[in-house]
Amino acid sequence: MDPNQTELSADRSSGMEAAWSHVKGLLCRLSVEVPIPRFTVRQLLTLEPGAILDTYHEEGSHVPVMVNDQMIAWGEFDVVGEILAIRLTELVP
Repeated sequence: MDPNQTELSADRSSGMEAAWSHVKGLLCRLSVEVPIPRFTVRQLLTLEPGAILDTYHEEGSHVPVMVNDQMIAWGEFDVVGEILAIRLTELVP
């Protein structure tokens, strides 16, 4: 890579960093949606603590990752130690 390109890229990154600095502390809502196809109102009305919902998704299936109701990525569930986590697999442009 051309050294001038590297400098331009670094300048652009620091410019982006500065442009976002005033909003970095704002809270946002991150959620993972697990679509459950064929879920009916009848099933909704019978939900109770301890109910297990079949998602019809296989292990490793991609699920949408949302920030403030906007999809930002695809992810998959992963277990890290004893914690259920989301591994991002693809960022959405």
